[in-house]
Amino acid sequence: MAIERIIVLALIATSLVYIASAIPGTSTFYTTYVPSSCYGFQDQGVMIAAANPAIFNNRAACGRRYRIRCTGRTNLGVLQPCRNGEITVRIVDLCPGCGANQFDLSQEAFSMIADPNAGRIQIDYNQ
Repeated sequence: MAIERIIVLALIATSLVYIASAIPGTSTFYTTYVPSSCYGFQDQGVMIAAANPAIFNNRAACGRRYRIRCTGRTNLGVLQPCRNGEITVRIVDLCPGCGANQFDLSQEAFSMIADPNAGRIQIDYNQ
């Protein structure tokens, strides 16, 4: 019984740390993954993202991993776009049209946390 309580407390603490350090932003998705600014024509899988220019920082973000969680909608198209859970993606490209705190996720990554019909969602993220 004591070990189960410890596990539950650890899970709660992990969630609280994520919430406390999370940065609000937005996300869209894209479907053409190669070539990428960071890796050229090397396939990096589908749990990837392109970062806005500030985060990308002239390729300094290449390979960095970010945890991303859907927090809500940005338009009236899909009223409840979020799906449970968070994902971890690796930065492989620049999203030149992305604004501050915006990521362009691969379609597969986006689909894990939100309904793709939403097109754009609110997120929390941290590294």
